[in-house]
This record gives sequence, structure tokens and C-alpha cells, in this order.
Amino acid sequence: MSREPEIAGPRRDAEWLEIAALRVESTCAEIVGRSPAISAVVAAIERFAPYKGTVLVTGESGTGKELVVRALHQRGPFADGPLVSFNCSNLVNGLAEAQLFGHSKGAFTHAHEASLGCFRQAQLGTLLLDEIGELPLGMQAKLLRVADSLEVQPVGSTETVRLELRLLAATNRNLHEMVKSGSFRADLYYRLDVASIKLPALRDRIDDVGPLTAHFVERYNRTFGKHIRWISRRALDLLHAHRWPGNVRELAHAIERAVLLNEDDRIDVDDLPGELAESIKSERPSVGGAERPTDPAREAGGRIKPLDDIPRDAVEQSLRRARGDCAKAARILGISRPAIYRKMVRLGISNASVRRYRGFPLPGVTRSAAGRPAPSYPVWNQ
Repeated sequence: MSREPEIAGPRRDAEWLEIAALRVESTCAEIVGRSPAISAVVAAIERFAPYKGTVLVTGESGTGKELVVRALHQRGPFADGPLVSFNCSNLVNGLAEAQLFGHSKGAFTHAHEASLGCFRQAQLGTLLLDEIGELPLGMQAKLLRVADSLEVQPVGSTETVRLELRLLAATNRNLHEMVKSGSFRADLYYRLDVASIKLPALRDRIDDVGPLTAHFVERYNRTFGKHIRWISRRALDLLHAHRWPGNVRELAHAIERAVLLNEDDRIDVDDLPGELAESIKSERPSVGGAERPTDPAREAGGRIKPLDDIPRDAVEQSLRRARGDCAKAARILGISRPAIYRKMVRLGISNASVRRYRGFPLPGVTRSAAGRPAPSYPVWNQ
């Protein structure tokens, strides 16, 4: 690999990963990732898409429900028709029925023109009822009737219109709990939940952060005319350590900011939103309810260091103290077990090292001059 131009300042000392090496090809409507959780979502899309049946798409806000809906439409029986999305939280009191089913001219005050309503707009296509959990109870019975009969009667008309469409619904709320509390009709829930796809939170598919980062860097490179090619290992570690309460949408906004404000071809920690590091510090719990100021991962006063600041010798010391028990070593460091596994990979701490700490004999291992196995992705150290 050709050497990149020298850069000045702290960025010169960082270890850089080529963003293209993190990329994973999207196989389904820009749904990016290769974790088991997202692979299950893609498999469900492929299974349900060819059929006309209703699908309920659930998941926290920002997980990508709209991508699943698009994929179901594009692979469905009405792919050549319109995809109409209606947000149920936008229903207006007194006009809800007209918004859904349409109205004839003069049906009510200010009805100067006839309106199709979202159901008839989606004729021979797909209708998404987004945020279905916000639908008022009074409208739920009427929606159930239309979903069962696939016929609508516009407000002010005596005629019914036969529908030919696919109905999808999406929500970030727990409809099952809403049924228990009486705020959502059980019969409508069962009608919508013919098949369901639940989107995992990003914290439950953290291995997809790298591919998603590469995906968003490429997108915003095109949008802003930038040429970001590199990301520092410490910046990627920070992205992996964050809990992402806003899910993929929050990650997209963080990368958009980094690309937009960047003046060179690389992303470092300073280019990411400052609240990422602060949230990680506040999320890191104490061990057993008590601070351990002697732990190598803690600063004076017992405050846990950010994951980026935990050096190799601290990880190795914790493994020695835990006699190769990674879960116990993670508790010593004040981090999660998946976090210590990721840290071991990035620091080149092999399974052979762990066996040594457990007292097993160490087989021969070929290592680089720096004492680490050669990485499997392009790395450039300046």
C-alpha cells in the first residue's frame, strides 16, 4: 500500500484503518450488516415479501423500519404500484376518517374538492400505516373493518370502493402491552400481526457498527463531495463502545457531522460528537456497587477510563489476575464481556495468550516485530 502524505498534530500518532475495508455489500434495500440479528431480518423479508399478507414491522425508533417496508414493497406482488406511507400520529380530530378513506366534494365544510384518502391512493400498491400505535381507539374499529373487507366508503358518499393493495403497519410501541392495558384493540392487533418483523436495536448488533460507518461515510462523501478514506482505530473503538440510544439514525447523524466538518481525508475521535465519549463514561457501571481504585482501567478517584484509554498492559494484567477468565477480567476493567473481547482483538491478544494465563502451555505463535499478529485489514501507522 502506498504511504499517505504526512499530517501534523495528534492525528499523526493514530493508527488508521481504511474505511473501504469495513464495507459490507447490502443485499436488501440498503440494509447493512452481517450480524445474526440483521441476517434474521433479511431472511424474514425474503420469506414474507412475495405474498400479499399483512406484515407488522416493529422496533425502536431509528432502527430502520422504513428500509424493511421498502424491501417488502419492492419484492412484493405490487412492486410496480405506489408505496404510500401514512403516519397515524398525524390524524386530525374530526377529519381522521376522511384522511384514511377519502371524501367526496362538499362532504363537510371546506371540502371544496374530493379526496382519495391514503387507502385509495395506495390502490394496486402498498400502504404503510406508520406509528399504528398512535391510532385513536375510535378509529381502530373502522380500520379493522376496512382491513378485513378491503372496501372503503368515502365520507359523504354512498358508494363503496373495492381495494386491491398490500397493507403494512409499523410501530415503535409494544402493541401487545397496549392490548393488555386496553389502549389497543386485540382484534385489530391480531389482524395486523399476521406476520411480524422486529428490528434489533443497534446495541444488540454492535458488530454492524463498522459496516454501517463505512456505508454512511460513502453516502455523505457523495452528498458533500468529500473524500474521507480513513478512520482511526480509537474513533472506531469509540463508535463500538457507545450504546446508541438513537440506534442507526443516531449513528448516521454522527457520521454525517464528521464528514461534513472534516477538512482532510480521515475521521478521528475529535471529529465525532463530544457527547459520545461523555455518554460512555456515564454508562460505565461500578463493579459490585463499589469502586476499585486499584483496577488498571480506573483513574484516580475510581472514575472508569474510556475504553480507548485502556492500554494493552491493563488488559493483560486483568487477564492475569482473572487467570484467563475473560468475564472476570471484564469486571475488573469495569467493562462488558463483549467489550473485552473486542479490545483483545484490536490489541492482538490471542487465544494462546489467554491459555497461558490459565496455565496451559503456549504453542508456537508467529508474531510481528511489534509483538502483534498481522491485522487482516489494511492498516497504516504514521
